[in-house]
Amino acid sequence: MIVMSIAGVDPSAGAGVFADLKTFQAVGVYGTGIVTALTAQNPYKFFSTLPVSEDYISEQIDSVMDAYEVEYIKTGMLYSPEIIKLVSEKITEYNLKAVVDPVMVATSGGDLTREDIAKAFNKYLLPKSILTTPNISEAEKLTGLKISTKDDAIRATEKIKCDSLITGGHLDGINTINIDGETSIVKQELIETDNLHGTGCNLSAAITAYLAKGNDLHTSILNALDYVYDGIENGDHGTLIAKL
Repeated sequence: MIVMSIAGVDPSAGAGVFADLKTFQAVGVYGTGIVTALTAQNPYKFFSTLPVSEDYISEQIDSVMDAYEVEYIKTGMLYSPEIIKLVSEKITEYNLKAVVDPVMVATSGGDLTREDIAKAFNKYLLPKSILTTPNISEAEKLTGLKISTKDDAIRATEKIKCDSLITGGHLDGINTINIDGETSIVKQELIETDNLHGTGCNLSAAITAYLAKGNDLHTSILNALDYVYDGIENGDHGTLIAKL
């Protein structure tokens, strides 16, 4: 089972392609990694971003697909509308099944993307994807809705242009899942930690890996939530994240 991450590089390896590859290996699939941008950051501070050209991203994807049979991919930091459009074209070209983590801002606070990124996700990528995993802030940008309650999150999932998981770390542990128009809530117990760097990357990567191992989408989401919690629990720091 071979999967692919299309994302940026975090040199501290807590997020981005490096983190995705570690998650793929931990879940038990072989991971390949396409680099969309370099960043200078660590878990506590963001410095800068240096994007890779669309042509070179395309060549990276083609080189992997030339050698391996890949069905499931995940996307992370895509940086620009042009890169988002390119990735959407590659999904069609290779008949890929994409889990989209609509990364816009680093956990450490840095803006990872250009403007109009939410519009590009909605126009090009989400309609071709099997799942997106926004946090509350990202879901607000994708939908134009303010999300303060469970009902707000449910309404937001109904506006997102593919199946979705709106993560609940900033909504009292309420994870809102919408698959084929059916909404379910997974309420998690909040525990204290500030070990949050890369958790969104790890979640979407784990979902991708569990899908590649033959699980259905809902089961893959539940397994991935467990996986991420276990990683957070083993950290040694102190904010709010949810436990299944």
